[in-house]
Amino acid sequence: MRNSVIVAAVAAAVMFVGACSSTTDEPEPAAASEQGAFPATVDTKFGDVTIEQAPQRVVALGWGDAETALALGVQPVGASDWLDFGGDGVGPWAEGLYETPPEIIGTLEPSYEQVAALAPDLILDTKSAGEQARHDTLSAIAPTISLPEGADNYKTTPEQQVTMIATVLGVPDEGRALLDDLDARFDAAREAHPEFEGRTITVAALSGGGWGAYTADTERVEFMTRLGFVPNPAIDELPVQKFSAPVSEENLDVLDADFVVVFPIQRTAEDAENTELFRTIPAVADGRYLVFDDPTIAKSYSTNSVLSLRSALDQVVPMVAERI
Repeated sequence: MRNSVIVAAVAAAVMFVGACSSTTDEPEPAAASEQGAFPATVDTKFGDVTIEQAPQRVVALGWGDAETALALGVQPVGASDWLDFGGDGVGPWAEGLYETPPEIIGTLEPSYEQVAALAPDLILDTKSAGEQARHDTLSAIAPTISLPEGADNYKTTPEQQVTMIATVLGVPDEGRALLDDLDARFDAAREAHPEFEGRTITVAALSGGGWGAYTADTERVEFMTRLGFVPNPAIDELPVQKFSAPVSEENLDVLDADFVVVFPIQRTAEDAENTELFRTIPAVADGRYLVFDDPTIAKSYSTNSVLSLRSALDQVVPMVAERI
């Protein structure tokens, strides 16, 4: 019943906005899409979505969607700030790409009325929990590009995100060029550090809820595997909740690998390093670990957008190399 009420309210808001805007000039397209790549169709978890013409008002709600749109030359009129950057809602690696700041919209529970009031003709939600109710409500406002088929729980890869968004923006060649450039950067980093090859990696987090380890199919592990590391097989044996496996403090030795990376989330690096049982992990005792103490560097890694990954490669790779 609640979802029906929300959809009805959104539909009313869309009708009101449309009526109010009918007397104004049409806005210019959000990006130059002169390749004639329309109509454009993408496969999503909820079926095919076809965009008939170049979008003029884009709202980017998914994790990293706004930065991806910006990398492709599109400035969303609304966007979600998943990592609390403030300002335009993007990291410093995307600074200056907006000419007009977007309206910032909530993340896990966006205001659908706020989205509708922006009168979007395209909504990007390619990286979220992938909930049917969220998709249905957004689709009542405008064509919505949700997660790719088979994805869930934010497990959309950068390649999928860039490819889907570039397709619906009418710039598939630009999308491919961005991905080729990113591949070349990873390849160069991997070739420059043969000492990474075949080493086991654990990527963990310490949050308000305690310790956890990211699973091999998550972006935080994939960043390291693209550099030549291999996932710690012990993590695969743990019970998983969404994208990570909880680890009790007395069982922290399961994190041991050739190298250990730790993200403090709403905690500090000192909180992790002052945990007595963490210090006894062999890799940690030997100095083969990295606990992020600079939130900006940690966010460049965890945002996992085509723009943030460039910054992460420049900053994280040297930090790992000097500690392994």
